[in-house]
Formats: sequence, C-alpha cells, structure tokens
Amino acid sequence: MLLQRLRQILVQVQQGQVGVDEALRELRNLPFQELGFAKIDHHRLLRRGFPEAVFCLNKTPEQVAKIVEAISQKGVTVLATKASETHYDAVKQVAPQAVYHQLAKLIVVEGQEPVKLPPEKQPNIAVVCAGTADLPIAEEAAVTSECAGCKVERITDVGIAGIHRLLDYLTILEQADVLVVVAGMEGALPSVVAGLMWQPVIAVPTSVGYGASFHGLSALLTMLNSCSPGIAVVNIDNGFGAGYLAALIGRMAKGSLVQI
Repeated sequence: MLLQRLRQILVQVQQGQVGVDEALRELRNLPFQELGFAKIDHHRLLRRGFPEAVFCLNKTPEQVAKIVEAISQKGVTVLATKASETHYDAVKQVAPQAVYHQLAKLIVVEGQEPVKLPPEKQPNIAVVCAGTADLPIAEEAAVTSECAGCKVERITDVGIAGIHRLLDYLTILEQADVLVVVAGMEGALPSVVAGLMWQPVIAVPTSVGYGASFHGLSALLTMLNSCSPGIAVVNIDNGFGAGYLAALIGRMAKGSLVQI
C-alpha cells in the first residue's frame, strides 16, 4: 500500500489533480513519524524491501502497541520480536488481525499487501535446529523468512550428539538456497552442515546450555572460529536477524530483493 500510495501521489501531482502543498502534507510522515518515545522509519520498506520490525524487550505493551499501530496504518506487514503475551494483548487492541507465534515470541500483523512472491522468485530457506530447546529461536528465524516471502523447510532435533539424524535430510538441504543453522551448547552443528553443503550457512548461537556455555557465548565463539568456510554468524538468540539475512540472500539470488 505504501508503494502504491507514493506512486499515486506523484501521478496526481504530475497531472495537476493534487497541489504541491497538499502532497507535502501527506508525504511529511513518510520518512519517519515522531511518536515522542520512538521515531517510526516508514521509508525502510523502500530502502530495504522489508518494513521496520519492533524489538519488544524492555518496551512497555503500550509503547509496542502504538509503534505497531503507526506502522500497520501504512498497510505494510509488521513484525514484533521477543514479544510477550502481554505485548500481544495490547497489540490486539489496535490491530485485531495480529497473530502471536507463541513459540517464537513473535507478533505478526499482516498488511494489506503482504510480501507474496511468484513461485519462481521465492527463495527456499532451510532452518536446521540442533535441539528441541533451540526451537524458539529457530522458529523466530523461520517465521521471519516466511514474512519476507520465502518458502521455509524446518528440520528439527538433528544435533551432533546423533549426527546420523542430520544425514537423513541431505536431499532436502540440497534443495535450499540458504541454510540457517541454530544451536546451543557447544554450537558445532553449523560447522558440520557447512562442511557437507554448498550453500551459505547462517549460524545462530542460542543461550541454551549448562553453566560453562555462558548463556550462548560458548556456541558463539565456536561458530566464529569455525574452520568450515561460508558461515556467517549472528548474535546470540537472534533468530530474527538470521531469518532476515537468509531472506535477503535468497531474494538476491532469485532477483526479487526489492519490489518497487
């Protein structure tokens, strides 16, 4: 809706149907919108091909609801990450169509024009999860990629303690454009996957593990020090960042990064 409205305003000015001052009044809030406690970046969709997301941690439910309302009013899809059910209850009041993905702690408010790419332009993303305890972060990555127009294959509980489980999925992995690999504990799974496959691997360390895992630092350092080339590493528990990056790489490969 945002892109269509921009075109419409420009055409109306060109044809003399709308005056310059009237157009400026409408365009004034397009670069960013001042809410006092937040500045909403409405042009991010134009620059990045994906609208601004809302990081809910340490924000009040009322703040999250106002930010989501401001973004969704432009007709674009909104993601709110690390969200609690209390955040969701507040968002539901201003955006009744909001959906809460409880496992991923992710709120999705689908816009009037959600990202829907033609089949030949849809990237195939495989999200590989080491253990069941890592599922919340893996699901955050998967839902994020889906909201960016990607097809996502989920592969769960294939950690290196039973590596034969992973080998059963090699055919599925070969069909993916990008691999997102999520692991806690020692964080070795991305190195194993990267050593077997040809695609870029996005490694996601999670805070799952016993004391010496240092809340994910052990997994993060393992992934950063991997001897398998072709691995990019995001921050601890950053499923959203991994899903976003996977979508960017996949859409570039398919020639569908930005649709204007």
